[in-house]
Amino acid sequence: MNRRDFLRLAMGGVALSAAPVLLRAGAAWAAEVVTPLVKSDAEWKHTLTPEQYDVLRQEGTEPPFTSPLLNEHRDGVFACVACDLALFPSAYKFESGTGWPSFYDAIPGHLQTKSDYKIIMKRTEYHCARCGGHHGHVFDDGPKPTGLRYCNNGVALKFIPKQA
Repeated sequence: MNRRDFLRLAMGGVALSAAPVLLRAGAAWAAEVVTPLVKSDAEWKHTLTPEQYDVLRQEGTEPPFTSPLLNEHRDGVFACVACDLALFPSAYKFESGTGWPSFYDAIPGHLQTKSDYKIIMKRTEYHCARCGGHHGHVFDDGPKPTGLRYCNNGVALKFIPKQA
């Protein structure tokens, strides 16, 4: 077995292991390959509001308890405001009390992570897999079934309600 076949087999196992969690949450999301969206800095500045640009392109943080998405509880999906990629089904949202929209899991393949040392201690930062926009950090103090808390800047998200 060559490395490519091994990786395909391994990724298939990862996708299958995630299926029960996804189905319990009420959304059957399949892992997909996301095609990167590339824009110049000038294009991003033209497309985004100053607050969105600060968070998504400069890795800023919005003030806590300022996002209207904190109180969004309808059925639907939270997507990247910069490129419309769906990131979190509303079923994954929970009230963390932190002041930012929080989710216990993400749609497979729609986020990328990297280590962040901006406050000295190591944190895991995540970005949209399509546009590379910074969304927030993931912590290991969330609820079951994952134990994770994706702490997202609300200004980096848009809510798309489920169509009836």
